[in-house]
Amino acid sequence: MTNYQEILRHYWGYEDFRGIQKDIIESIGAGHDTLGLMPTGGGKSITFQVPAMAMQGVCIVVTPLIALMKDQVNGLRRRGIKATSVNSGMTHSEIVTALENCILGDYKFLYISPERIGTSLFQTKIQHMKVSFITVDEAHCISQWGYDFRPSYTKIAEIRSLVPDIPILALTASATPEVVEDIAQQLHFREGSKICRMSFERKNLTYVVRKTNDKMKEMLHILHSLKGSAIVYTRNRQQTQELAEFFINEGFTATNYHAGLPQVKKDQRQLAWQRDQYRIMVATNAFGMGIDKPNVRLVMHYEIPDSPEAYFQEAGRAGRDGKQAYAVLLFDNKDCKQLLRRVGETYPEPQYIRKVYEDMCSYLQMAIGDGRNVVREFDLQKFCYNFHHFPVQAYSALQLLSKTGIIQYTEDEEVTSRLMFSLNRDELYQLNERPEKQERLIRALLRKYSGLFTEFVYIDEYMLANETGLEYNDVYLALKEMAHANIIQYIPRKRTNYITFLSRRVDKDEIVLPPEVYKDRRKQYEKRILAMIQYVTDQDICHSQFLLNYFGEKDTQKCGRCDICQDKKPSNDEHEAIRASFLRQLQLGPLSPSDVDYTGFDRDIFIEVVQEMINNEEIQLNNNQEFILPA
Repeated sequence: MTNYQEILRHYWGYEDFRGIQKDIIESIGAGHDTLGLMPTGGGKSITFQVPAMAMQGVCIVVTPLIALMKDQVNGLRRRGIKATSVNSGMTHSEIVTALENCILGDYKFLYISPERIGTSLFQTKIQHMKVSFITVDEAHCISQWGYDFRPSYTKIAEIRSLVPDIPILALTASATPEVVEDIAQQLHFREGSKICRMSFERKNLTYVVRKTNDKMKEMLHILHSLKGSAIVYTRNRQQTQELAEFFINEGFTATNYHAGLPQVKKDQRQLAWQRDQYRIMVATNAFGMGIDKPNVRLVMHYEIPDSPEAYFQEAGRAGRDGKQAYAVLLFDNKDCKQLLRRVGETYPEPQYIRKVYEDMCSYLQMAIGDGRNVVREFDLQKFCYNFHHFPVQAYSALQLLSKTGIIQYTEDEEVTSRLMFSLNRDELYQLNERPEKQERLIRALLRKYSGLFTEFVYIDEYMLANETGLEYNDVYLALKEMAHANIIQYIPRKRTNYITFLSRRVDKDEIVLPPEVYKDRRKQYEKRILAMIQYVTDQDICHSQFLLNYFGEKDTQKCGRCDICQDKKPSNDEHEAIRASFLRQLQLGPLSPSDVDYTGFDRDIFIEVVQEMINNEEIQLNNNQEFILPA
């Protein structure tokens, strides 16, 4: 029998597993397709890393974030475990090398983005690998009913036909019962599959909803009241910058993060925040998935998220160390109206979607009948300006067209800088009186990269800046000067959007929006919006209970800590009345929970008082789990 605990102790230094970690590990180790439902901070990575170390072959881990890949690969390597990754930031030769090493058996873990799953290169190579099992992280992304559906995830099921006897482990921290069923179906779970559930309750996390007409003042009050690391979420990229500057001007250390930043800047800011060089990270929802920072004491939302799933995941990044933490959601009178408007913005009318398709084809000069597998750069702002569209609705239309399989809209793809020498090696060495910055750059280029005299090579200006001791802007300007002098050919990095035509262009009236892409999903989205409005406005239900009930957990208890519970704490008179009533009932002898008489009192408050009496040792439970008076 495999000693998983010994592997855990040897590589990770933990004495024992937590929650349902062991159940998941034993299930996947026995070859069962397995779905693990664990809250944020529940230790998901242990559930696939430990069994992979006990099994022969490489564990393929599908995850959507490059930052998460790098973090986990580096973490495994520090423990002496061979791991590698394949993502869009790598060259073709680097990807081939990584896959070949996995075939040769050099690695225990291969992290890969879902977009790479569908490539012919990967599908050819995987058939020659010895694969232990496949892990699908953030598995809710595969469900049409999930709040964060990603079409690329649907390619994962194709692996089953390539390696048919390999089990799949799916992991998620936010899934309703409907999504759980859909995940198992989409991944073609086999007979004997297991679903391991852990309560999503976070006993150390206090949920607070605060209505305010001055969010800036309220945030400052909260940040001064609570110590420790914080995340502030907002929907707008520009607002991340504005709020970060506001906090800095108020004397806090802060930075911002969103998907539009260069990958290097995102990595630098994330690392600096994780090392507590900044107290506050102001970010869009692009930040946080897989972030391993246990001591976040506060997560604040500047606006209402558009689903309980998104809110639960983002709020759950607080207090992963098990210590007291807070999740605070701020809202004002106009926020609920703005939230309702998102339904029409995210799911515009079908005729509008067809109009965007027609205008997009005109913008890209794609004739009817042409275009299959053609890729074009796409400037959304310029497109909206030329064709008089509002960016939010146009963006949503492109996303919906992507979900139909007609096109694929790829946004904010970072194209790495490329460089090639225009001179041969002898001509380069014969150049006289080169400026010092250029001299240092040329030496660094020749030392770090090969093939520069024969082909374009991907380069990293930030790495060159570090290597030469120059500032990034100095590196960029020096490279531009060298290009102007015909010493090199230089194509700077840029971020751009792409449209890939997956089928030929058709007339707009031929565009079909299936119910599962438009009508059904719009209805689901509206349901989530209404759930969030109820969450912030309902003054009767405990915030923790509300979220747990949403995710299908029944018979939950009030948390006793959120603002709703605090407002409804019993008065001293009510507390004493309940206490006296219960003590009278116990005078008659042992009392089972089902026989307790709550008449005249709120049942939940009665239970809270009884629990308090147990904690204070005023009453006890006997071996039959009956209430008794102390001897």
